[in-house]
Formats: sequence, structure tokens, C-alpha cells
Amino acid sequence: MYPALAVLQALKEHKPTWNTDGSVLWVGGEKGMEQEILSRQNIEFKTIPAAGLHGVGLKSLPGNISLLMKGYLKARQILREYCPDVLFFTGGYLAVPVAFAGRSVPSIVFIPDIEPGLAIKTITNLAAQIAVSVDQTRLYIPPAKPVTVSGYPVRAELLKWSREEAFRTFNLNPDLPILLVFGGSKGARSINRAVKGILLELLKETQVIHITGKLDFDEMLTCQDSLSDKELTNYRVFPFLHDDMGAALRIADLVVSRSGASILGEYPMFGLPAILVPYPYAWSYQKTNAQYLADRGAAYIINDEDLNEKLLPRIKALINNQVELSRMRSKMEILAQPEAAKTIAQQLLSLAEIASGGKLL
Repeated sequence: MYPALAVLQALKEHKPTWNTDGSVLWVGGEKGMEQEILSRQNIEFKTIPAAGLHGVGLKSLPGNISLLMKGYLKARQILREYCPDVLFFTGGYLAVPVAFAGRSVPSIVFIPDIEPGLAIKTITNLAAQIAVSVDQTRLYIPPAKPVTVSGYPVRAELLKWSREEAFRTFNLNPDLPILLVFGGSKGARSINRAVKGILLELLKETQVIHITGKLDFDEMLTCQDSLSDKELTNYRVFPFLHDDMGAALRIADLVVSRSGASILGEYPMFGLPAILVPYPYAWSYQKTNAQYLADRGAAYIINDEDLNEKLLPRIKALINNQVELSRMRSKMEILAQPEAAKTIAQQLLSLAEIASGGKLL
């Protein structure tokens, strides 16, 4: 959802009343975290039922197909009532019923990962235009489709932080290295537990900002309760960061994380060296994302099954090696595309102007 929010912010810069005059409707899932976040943005939100099909067992398949059909019917109803002039998709199985229900409406698809998943591959066939994070994604798109290499859109509020403000926010010491551990909004259990096993060793010489995800937060809080006062001064643990995520990215010297699509945009914008641990059950797209940064000298990869053996040695080899971190920062910064959100926003405005009304779904 964050690339879409970044694009909406760019649209609002062009038209300040956007988001508040009925120009935007966001269609999301019935049980997601979107509505809580979008309520702060004054974005109208409606839900549809949907479910994925890729990798689903035979027992779940009929029920998921039924949910997709219900989602399609609900999407048709929403489209009839709202009458959008342009559709914008950023992937996920939820987009499939909306894309088919709105196939007569001009649309732009943003492909965040280098290798698109099954859902977004399906809807690219219906799109008028396609935007991608990196040029390599062209390999997965039919040659006849118009493609713009926009880069991955990063929210403006992530970038607003100065290092001084960020250090004050987390009450950390600017003279000690900072490791950021992040597994995504739901967390990454294998990363969390690997960090739990080496936490005492890390805290001897490193400050750690640990974003656990909601599922493992209580477990890591229990771990925090066992730390000494001295160790506690070097450890900050959160279930999730929204408003302060930019502060964590600004002051981190190194990040350990999964390799979802955001790494292609956020880490380059902050010049943040990375140790990437692709999620092993997510098709191949996380491995492809991670390899892209590793091949360019901006990141190292550790396989999920090797975390317990290799994570601590790799962190230690990097966190105090300023020469290597500086080299990685430079390699990461080269990949930054700061105009990504503006590029996609201009595409959407052009399509909306052609349709004359300028309403976005």
C-alpha cells in the first residue's frame, strides 16, 4: 500500500484538494490494516472480499475462487457507483477482481517487485500503461506493453527526518553503530528468533532498533525484560513503525530484513547497506529482489535456513567496518530514483485528463 500512498501524495502536491473532494477511492481488503492507516490520510475506503490462488491447497481452492467471484461482483457495484476515470493498481490478489470488473476503464499497473507475481501478471494484460521499479522487470512483461521505469515510489514523510531528530526520537547514542532489524508489518519469525539468540552479543557494541511485527512482539518484549539496564540502553523494540520509520532508516548503519519490494526504493533513498534474508516460501520474487541489490554491491544475502549460523558473523564483519559500509552506501545510493512517485502521478493525471473527469480508484 505504501507505493500507492506515495503516488497519492505526489498527486496532492499537484492538486491540494485531492483526497478530500471525492477524487480518490481506495479499494482494500476486509481484514487488512489499510483502513487504520488510510483514515489518517482522509482517503475514502471501501472493501471487497478476495483471496489468492497461487500456492493454495486443494481444500482451500474452491473457497478462494468463491471469494474472488464475490469480490468481482462487489467491485462491479463499487465501480458503477463511483464511476472512476482511471484505475491504479500496485499488485496483490485483491486487484484481480477489481481489474476485471473495471477492464473498460483506463488503468496503470505499478509492478513493485522485479519479478511480478501471478496476480499482477494477470492484470498487466488489462492495463493501458505499466510502471516498474527497475528496467530488469521488462523481461517479465509482454513486449507490446508500454512500460515506464519509474522507480519504487517512497513516501515523502519517510525522507523528512534529519539525523539529529531521528537520534532524539529513539534516544540513541550517535557514537555507537545502529542495526535495524525489520521483517515487514507481520514480522519475520525466523529473523526475530535468530536475533533473539544473538541479542546479548550484539548489544555489547551495537544499538539495535528491532521492528518485530505484531505476531512476535510479546515474545521479544519478554526477551527485553531479561536485559540489564546497560543492555536496555542499546535496544529499542516495536511491533511496527509507521510515522517514525523514516527516522529508523535515517540513522541505521546496517539493516537486516526480508527482501520485499520496498527494499528497491527505500534502502537506496537512504543509502542503507543491507543484509537480506529472502522469505523462502514466497515464490522467487524476494530472491530476485535481493539478488538485484547484491549483484550491485549494495547488499549481502543470507538464506533463511542459514540465519542461526551466519547472521552474527556477517553483522560483526560489517557493522564496524566503515570502509565496507561506505562502499555499500555508495552502491545503494546510485540506485535511488527520487522522482518515482511524481512520474507515476503524472501518468495517472494524463490518463485522467484524457477521460476528462479526473477521478481515481
